[in-house]
Amino acid sequence: MATPLRSNSRLSTAMERTGQWVFSQEIPTDVIVEVGEANFNLHKFMLVAKSNYIRKLIMETNEADLTRINLSEIPGGPEIFEKAAKFCYGVNFEITVHNVAALRCAAEYLQMTDKYCDNNLAGRTEDFLSQVALSSLSGAVVVLKSCEDLLPMAEELKIVQRCIDVASARACNEASFPCRTPPNWWTEELSILDVELFGRIIGAMKQRGAKPLTIATALITYAERWLRDLVRDHSGNGIKCSEPIDSDLRIQQRELLESIVQLLPAEKAAFPIHFLCCLLRCAIFLKASSACRNEVEKRISLILEHVTVDDLLVLSFTYDGERLFDLDSVRRIISGFVEKEKSMAVFNGGDFREVSSSAMQRVAKTVDAYLAEIATAVELSISKFNGIANLVPKGARKVEDDLYRAIDIYLKSHPNLDEIEREKVCSSMDPLKLSYEARVHASQNKRLPVQIVLHALYYDQLKLRSGGADDRNQPDAVTTRNQLQADVSLVKENEALRTELLKMKMYISDMQKNNQTGTSSKSVGTRKPTFFSSMSKTLGKLNPFRHGSKDTSHIDDNLGVDVTKPRRRRFSIS
Repeated sequence: MATPLRSNSRLSTAMERTGQWVFSQEIPTDVIVEVGEANFNLHKFMLVAKSNYIRKLIMETNEADLTRINLSEIPGGPEIFEKAAKFCYGVNFEITVHNVAALRCAAEYLQMTDKYCDNNLAGRTEDFLSQVALSSLSGAVVVLKSCEDLLPMAEELKIVQRCIDVASARACNEASFPCRTPPNWWTEELSILDVELFGRIIGAMKQRGAKPLTIATALITYAERWLRDLVRDHSGNGIKCSEPIDSDLRIQQRELLESIVQLLPAEKAAFPIHFLCCLLRCAIFLKASSACRNEVEKRISLILEHVTVDDLLVLSFTYDGERLFDLDSVRRIISGFVEKEKSMAVFNGGDFREVSSSAMQRVAKTVDAYLAEIATAVELSISKFNGIANLVPKGARKVEDDLYRAIDIYLKSHPNLDEIEREKVCSSMDPLKLSYEARVHASQNKRLPVQIVLHALYYDQLKLRSGGADDRNQPDAVTTRNQLQADVSLVKENEALRTELLKMKMYISDMQKNNQTGTSSKSVGTRKPTFFSSMSKTLGKLNPFRHGSKDTSHIDDNLGVDVTKPRRRRFSIS
């Protein structure tokens, strides 16, 4: 009966059995039906009895005797046509949830309907669909899966819509009243579908009033099935992704991810934050659209108070854990959360700068711990480090020991920074908010710039002077900070002045030695002012010691002072 052109054991065996049955009738075949690369030797009268389509081909042909028919476009291909041919010959075969949709489409293509012949293939498949396949969630999902290769005919026959209606209704019922274990077994059933059909079921479930947590459960299962290597790893130490970003696999994953994000329910807090963080890292790695990334970032920022350090690290490192991702997403997430907290504070009539919510304080603590984790990265610049640290409002950190720890780790991991760069790193920290133990550590920390060390030491001195046991007697933070800055500035000015005076003393000493010989050979008559006396007058005019006991700035130079016989003076520069 059949002569396959390609070796296919399953198809060849089926056609061989059909052929044996046909030849057993001792009636020679008169037509060859071509379906793809397979040929079926059959009888016209047996096919015409059930298929109106084949009858029309035979009657409308211009050939005197039609001996070859091409049916390569039949849904389901050679395997489904073989079953349809068996039906024409009255041979029994099994209709299952896997082939019923294809048989229904093939029956429609061949016009094997009940209008043409009673109890035809179309009626048989419709009975199976309604009575067996669509009586359960699993059956409806399997039939819907088989329709992926039968579009658009399966859509036109409303097989797809019927499956979606049954699957969505059964899924909502199982989510509310589970009758099997585990309770979320239905999410595994739905996850076998193509994302387009899966999305249509999710949409139908939303219309039926499914809870956001129910939708979220299905989406998480689906994402973990189809993006297993990219989503399921929450540790940041996953496998190395050697697949090029522009490969067909990565492009498919990118499109799939963007489709999943579009299906997220409107309820922002429906998803666990660690799943959203993994989803965002996946979007960053696959270079998803900005709309996709922004949507996930907004969802994370709204529930950032539940984030852990590990969740933020998932966003920050590549899948092999060897290098940092772009930290812009982390900055946008924290910034979005801070803006939300500011809006809430304004709405409640509070001052966000002075009083921070408990959620903001938790986020501040998490951010400081996160900075300590990423501080060891060599490629982390000062601007990025400070950019994240400064996002947290000052009022959210009651004690800045955690931030100090992060700064110390950063300075230790970047030993080649100069004094100015180290001051920039420390600029995000307020030394007055350090605990006593942290100030003791800072005062002995050689990695810190001098100004920070002076801050720590000076604050302790102020506490001792004010009787540090009673906090009410201590000056407030603003006054202490201003006084401390003034004192530090005064120390720097005194150091600069002392250096200049030492240089001047050495210069004058050298000039005296050089001029000793020349001075003894000059006449004793009229003496010209020496460099030493000129320098003395200059110093007198500059008068850096304005509050000293020898202030001569008010003396006029033209009051008749005898400069020819000056008094002997002893200059002491110390």
